[in-house]
Amino acid sequence: MRKISLLLFLLSISCTAIAQDYQKRDSIAADTVINTRFGYKQLIIPGILVGYGLWGAESGQIKSFNFQIRNEVKESIDTKVTIDDFSRYVPAVSVYALNAFGVKGKNNMRDRSVILATSTIICVGTVFGLKSITNVERPDGTSNDSFPSGHTAIAFAGAEFLYQEYKDQSVWYGVAGYAIATGTGVFRMYNNRHWLTDVAAGAGIGILSTKAAYWLNPYLSRKLFGAKENKSTSLLMPSYDGKQFSLCYFKTF
Repeated sequence: MRKISLLLFLLSISCTAIAQDYQKRDSIAADTVINTRFGYKQLIIPGILVGYGLWGAESGQIKSFNFQIRNEVKESIDTKVTIDDFSRYVPAVSVYALNAFGVKGKNNMRDRSVILATSTIICVGTVFGLKSITNVERPDGTSNDSFPSGHTAIAFAGAEFLYQEYKDQSVWYGVAGYAIATGTGVFRMYNNRHWLTDVAAGAGIGILSTKAAYWLNPYLSRKLFGAKENKSTSLLMPSYDGKQFSLCYFKTF
């Protein structure tokens, strides 16, 4: 139990560090995604997370740590919970929920939906690609598609999306999103479905996917919509049940 407590403590510290790092940057309020610029410093935290996950695939010491955590978790499990099947979507859905309750985000409905779609496509494509290449066995031995954690990737992609849209309102929206995403990763380990390295890599992939979506959005918007103002509203909701990925698209004119 001490190792699990240490893990939770370290994850909480990393979540706080991310929030503090974000709070220092991008202090100027922005109305469009054009102001979300690429910066090498933005790659540091997700790069470390992905790097740790990939390193763990070759490092005997990290693999040993994975097994130690798995054994501690198995001793503590009474019944499995399925909250992680739903919590992974909470950060992204919160963006639309906040807007519905009158808390305006950074971008309009069209732009944020394009960003979310782009992020989800990049995230899911990367996750499935790595799963097919690495063939890492899950802790419970049910399959060989453990690395990286898709649930965690979707959750952290949504957390970064929530932060980017509402950081000018309050940094605590982002903190809440990252806390939920961290909890999703912890429950993936609690349910004996993923190793720590799977969760770390999934978190990094999720964050990078959303960052890439913001960097690409000005170009994609010009290609998709041109320079004309589109007054229609759209809602794009991703869904991933662990085996299949789908997108539901709603549009009003």
